[in-house]
Amino acid sequence: MPERKPRKDAVRNRMAVLAAADTLFARCESPEDVTMADVAAAAGVGKGTLFRAFGDRTGLIRALFEVRLEPIMDAVETGPPPLGPPTPPLQRIPALLDALLCFKLDNRRLALALEETGSVSPYQAEHYERWHSLLQAMLEQIPGLTDSDFTAHALLAATRADLVEHLAGHECVPRERMRAQLASFITRVLDSRSGC
Repeated sequence: MPERKPRKDAVRNRMAVLAAADTLFARCESPEDVTMADVAAAAGVGKGTLFRAFGDRTGLIRALFEVRLEPIMDAVETGPPPLGPPTPPLQRIPALLDALLCFKLDNRRLALALEETGSVSPYQAEHYERWHSLLQAMLEQIPGLTDSDFTAHALLAATRADLVEHLAGHECVPRERMRAQLASFITRVLDSRSGC
């Protein structure tokens, strides 16, 4: 049986909700300041519509995060170098982590909200597992590197939203300096682990 297309008003409501949530998260001081009631009111929909479409606040945050992340995911899955599949791992890994860092700098509050949601470990979240698996697969292609699982975790830790928020928001580290520091860290990790 073919999957039914969503109704036009449901698609329109979803877009309105995502746009409203986007605006509210961009303006808030803390991700906790944005409630489902705030989003429903800003989007001009009932709270029931919001819960039917996204399940809960975490589902809404995840959907908004995925929409914003889509261009990077497209580049990683099918794009050209340096993010796309044809790129050798030693060039692709730094490009991927730099793209993640830039994304989290541009979406600090939303990324922080997603990493802080739910009672499960952030390491079990779908978006984290996706990046970890991708990095681990790339690391396994580097000769001499034997602990790709741990190395993928360690590299991803350098782009966690709480660290990005601390460095950018509290220590006022400029964006380009943070990117340079990350690139240097990645180089040291990959060089030492691959025996270069």
